[in-house]
Amino acid sequence: MFSFLKKSTPDKISANVVEKPVLSWVERLKSGLARTGNQLTDLFSRGGKIDDDLYEELETILITADVGMDATHALLADLRRHVREHKLSEVGELKAGLAHCLLKLLKPLAIPLQADTHQPFVIMIVGVNGAGKTTSIGKLAKYLQSQGLSVLLAAGDTFRAAAREQLMTWGERNNVTVIAQQSGDAAAVIYDAVQAAQARKIDVVLADTAGRLTTQAHLMEEIKKVKRVIAKALPAAPHEVLLVLDANTGQNALSQVKAFDQALGVTGLILTKLDGTAKGGVIAAIAKAHPIPVRFIGVGEGLDDLRPFVAEEFIAALLGQPA
Repeated sequence: MFSFLKKSTPDKISANVVEKPVLSWVERLKSGLARTGNQLTDLFSRGGKIDDDLYEELETILITADVGMDATHALLADLRRHVREHKLSEVGELKAGLAHCLLKLLKPLAIPLQADTHQPFVIMIVGVNGAGKTTSIGKLAKYLQSQGLSVLLAAGDTFRAAAREQLMTWGERNNVTVIAQQSGDAAAVIYDAVQAAQARKIDVVLADTAGRLTTQAHLMEEIKKVKRVIAKALPAAPHEVLLVLDANTGQNALSQVKAFDQALGVTGLILTKLDGTAKGGVIAAIAKAHPIPVRFIGVGEGLDDLRPFVAEEFIAALLGQPA
């Protein structure tokens, strides 16, 4: 009924797939957020005095960077206070002030994942279609292994056959077991995976789920069922519900956070695809409107391209500051 997959040559396979990056992590992140960073750099480097026109231009940049109206207005109000308190007057002084205000807003979201508090520690991965769930699971498996934890993958996306095959490929690259089913119920696959992890004393179970639109009520009910079945397999599980967000979806990501959190009680976020045309400001929008820890951000397709969210690094990249 279930198929089990395990390979023993991850280093060779990984070497053929992922080239050693030339740029540092912050440099790659800065490159991904260059659209916003360049606009802010141009604004702050032109010189002159701080005035209302400058604030209006900054407001426009932040809104178009997906920060959103509420977070933008809150940031600008905080920035104006900062300018008054520190008696700033020159445009060139404003970048450090904005970095300070952003750090106050984003720092509370930078809470690392602690996956060693239970054994097995069950992580349920959710998100809309195309957000990058399966790829994120592969990268997350590699990261957890680097922390000395053993990992098992559950191919719970039974709606999309390619998802199962994709997860098996990631299993090969990471040398971890994948539990899958040719067809059938996602909850049954994940239930079996949790039991297998208990029997084998695996540290972490990463459970993939099918992508679903938040407007599809019946599919949201199905994923609630998956969570209930996990709890039956292991009381108090899942220990983490990670929502994967495509950074390119802008303000729509905020509505996804609200909908999935209401349905499942999301405990953490993974923000993917910050290597493309993403503007990055949606993290600030989430921090203001619906704060949930951002566990990881991703800047590429390689195994090592998912890293814990560090607010200081992200702000430096967003503002186009040197890495």
